Amino acid sequence: MERTINVTIWNEHRHEKTNAKVASVYPEGMHKAIADGLNVTGTVRTATLDEPEHGLTEEVLNGTDVLIWWGHMAHGEVSDDIVERVQQRVLRGMGLIVLHSGHFSKIFKKLMGTSCDLKWREADEKERIWIVNPGHPIADGLGEYIELPQEEMYGEHFDIPQPDELVMVSWFEGGEVFRSGCCYTRGMGKIFYFRPGHETYPTYFNPEVRKVIDNAVKWAAPVDREYPRYGNAQPLETIKGNQA
Repeated sequence: MERTINVTIWNEHRHEKTNAKVASVYPEGMHKAIADGLNVTGTVRTATLDEPEHGLTEEVLNGTDVLIWWGHMAHGEVSDDIVERVQQRVLRGMGLIVLHSGHFSKIFKKLMGTSCDLKWREADEKERIWIVNPGHPIADGLGEYIELPQEEMYGEHFDIPQPDELVMVSWFEGGEVFRSGCCYTRGMGKIFYFRPGHETYPTYFNPEVRKVIDNAVKWAAPVDREYPRYGNAQPLETIKGNQA
């Protein structure tokens, strides 16, 4: 029986409102395209920057097993209080999928502890995403690589901590390479960074990209166990040195 996973897709949702080209690609928003690509048993909801509390109230986050994050032009407008709220939920087990330009989001940088900077170029070039860890659950059902005819280039050096697991590496037509599928654990939460998804390309309609995100949601879903106990602890056994 498939487990229930409740997913919240957070999208800045600014480009679709201000850029006609983006609106023509994603008329209902990138969050809707991402939601339509998921195949999970559970609730799939969306949230956007301009909603109260950015749509990420305590009630919403407490009911979220996996949070998907896309942001770009308004990272600085995300409230630090909401970032702290999301971080605490990740540490307690909520999964986090960070997409494309979300590498510069406050939440990703806070969880990584580095600048998360990189090289970039918009030149309508081909991207080939190689699966370098074919036995990983996020690679389930995929071939040797995913080929996207047009994408924005991200290039090394990508200033992130060494991934716990590297699942994918991208090659670009201009010659650069990039670690494009990176797994981390923070506290009890699992994090996956997935590179493609520039707003002017229909990347989130690509069946293989959708498969990656769907696999990542299932991989990042919380395990069923109690939160660890911290602080002063009583001994489980009698400590002989303490006997009178």
